[in-house]
Amino acid sequence: MRSKSRWFNGITTSAIIVAASLGASAANAADKITIIVGGYEKQIYLPAKLTEALGYFKDEGLDVELLNEAAGVDAENQLLAGAVQGVVGFYDHAVDLQAKGKFVESIVQFSQAPGEVELVSAKHPEIKSPADFKGKTLGVTGLGSSTNFLTLYMASKAGLKPGDVVTVPVGAGGTFIAAMQQDQIAAGMTTEPTISRMVKTGEASVLVDMRTVKSTRKALGGTYPAASLYMETAWVDAHKEEAQKLANAFVKTLRFINTHSAAEIAEKMPKDFYVGDKEGYVKALDAGKGMFTPDGVMPEDGPKTVLAVLSEFSKNVKGKQIDLSKTYTTEFVKNVK
Repeated sequence: MRSKSRWFNGITTSAIIVAASLGASAANAADKITIIVGGYEKQIYLPAKLTEALGYFKDEGLDVELLNEAAGVDAENQLLAGAVQGVVGFYDHAVDLQAKGKFVESIVQFSQAPGEVELVSAKHPEIKSPADFKGKTLGVTGLGSSTNFLTLYMASKAGLKPGDVVTVPVGAGGTFIAAMQQDQIAAGMTTEPTISRMVKTGEASVLVDMRTVKSTRKALGGTYPAASLYMETAWVDAHKEEAQKLANAFVKTLRFINTHSAAEIAEKMPKDFYVGDKEGYVKALDAGKGMFTPDGVMPEDGPKTVLAVLSEFSKNVKGKQIDLSKTYTTEFVKNVK
């Protein structure tokens, strides 16, 4: 009987250990949050990798995996498909998606300016303003992306009609540069560090600059909240504790950016982000880091500017009633200690 008892107890103990192990694995899987970034090497999305590097996710007890995706529209699709829980991308997706009956919201607003620039190829000196885009092929990260929204808005604002320009998806970084070098695009919208690389070589020049709040107001007529952490509203409502922890981590990072020099911030970033030119990377960051909010709060006049841009040309948004209060929340960022 003793041997049977020992055998039974052994089996029971093993079962408990296995069950506990499986339970722990299930808990870990449930706790993991996957966030897709619309190109995490871009300086406009710098807070994502910086938060990871500073250890702020771990400090909050979060298991966060960052995935890289060159175009924001593709990241949006991954979110809607349930493949990821969050996107680090442009806030304007929240407005565009509501027009399609889908609700996502910015829970941390990283920036109050797009950080984008319209570059003109040195091969096309005839382009001196957006009015000269007529008949040209213009590069954007992806069709339906924020760069596409902004490009079409600039053309519209310059008096051009739909069909006067052609936008083509060329991605960012190396693929954008190759498209311009091969004259596949006459001009295109991109971010740092690509901007500095092309200006430095003389292959392109800046036509429209949206790297600062001041220059963005001039180009678009108001503050344009751009880079953000946006998530499906239903997920946020069901995971308020996790949403608060994410807000805590990202707001701490925004505070770090606001209180440290570009050189100090650059030291925390992966070295391959410099693309062989650390000095240029730091210089670009120093010039553009003012785009970031210090506290993750949505600029008060920002959503209206975004809606105005999208309503101008977007078939999805034009004529639709958009409740801007449902496209973002300050609930979590205002609770950060």
